[in-house]
Amino acid sequence: MAESRADSPPPPPPSKTSLKPSLTVTLLSILAPILAVTILYRHEPFDPAPLPTHGLLGSVAAPRENGRMLRGAEMVGAGRMAGPEDVAYDSASGLIYVGCADGWVKRVKANDSVGDSTVEDWVNTGGRPLGLALGLDGEVTVCDAYKGLLSVSKHGTVKLLTDEAEGVKFNLTDAADVAPDGTIYFTDASYKYTLEEVIWDVLEGRPHGRFLSYDPATKETKVLARDLYFANGVALSPDQSFVVFCETVMRRCRRYYINGERKGQTDTFIDRLPGYPDNIRYDGEGHYWIALASGNSMFNELLLKYPFMRKGAAILERFNRRPAMEKNGGVFQVDLKGKPVAHYYDPQLSFISSANKIGDYLYCGSLHYPYILRLKLD
Repeated sequence: MAESRADSPPPPPPSKTSLKPSLTVTLLSILAPILAVTILYRHEPFDPAPLPTHGLLGSVAAPRENGRMLRGAEMVGAGRMAGPEDVAYDSASGLIYVGCADGWVKRVKANDSVGDSTVEDWVNTGGRPLGLALGLDGEVTVCDAYKGLLSVSKHGTVKLLTDEAEGVKFNLTDAADVAPDGTIYFTDASYKYTLEEVIWDVLEGRPHGRFLSYDPATKETKVLARDLYFANGVALSPDQSFVVFCETVMRRCRRYYINGERKGQTDTFIDRLPGYPDNIRYDGEGHYWIALASGNSMFNELLLKYPFMRKGAAILERFNRRPAMEKNGGVFQVDLKGKPVAHYYDPQLSFISSANKIGDYLYCGSLHYPYILRLKLD
């Protein structure tokens, strides 16, 4: 039997006809996905707009950097709070107020030992509290993403202040600060999209945000700046001459003058931030602390520059296939003129939403982490 196999002629080479099925299968495996993507793209109704990208290219750098801030960070209240988005500090009581994803505004007493820190359920708004600001008479101003601008008395009574301006309802009340005269300056990040739909506001590339004021004496709500690309954090200047507010998609903070010769005017406080700003806090010591939800990257710049790429990302989002692009979140420190001072970040950090310097520590809130991140700055 071995000899018969050895003497048998070799098999004939494959004919051109036999190659055709395999070539056809290969071509179909290449062309079918391309055809499917083309059909999906042409029939996708989402229509992104061009963004004014002149201020989006490149990033400013700070003279001091800590690119591994997680190595020295602690977790305050781990597991006892869900997404503490903002961190407001009451120096009189030593309490930290945070707004959580489950509707609770919680009070935190952060001790030297993280394990000894206490977390108290204070008030539930029935919505999603985001930005917080301490009022003049012990009350806490709450920007609730669903309810609007709220006031919580020191006894825990919740009151709606305003939920619309110029006949347009707030859809994502975001951040606030309170002036010495009681005026509340705040943002509606988007009058079109809700908190769950933030990615669509970013991908669409149209300005749906507003910067507003509320006068508790007259109950009047005014729109101070409109057509903003996701209006976010708010912080008054120490001399009460202007208010800084963040514009997340544009990676910048703008300055609105409330007193002086330039009253009513707006200019740029800082742009080309190395990430996407959320809340901003003044520390009483000559510096602002800007929370960066995510760091910038070349891919993010291209995504914002080209609407067709954002449309592709929208298709992936519909099928839950959009890759996670959020990393290198952290905090950017600037002086009173918007000049960079320091940059704290980490490749593993994302969705950092607030930063408040309390004593020697930096306390950071987040949309998703179940704790406050604390970093000793020295």
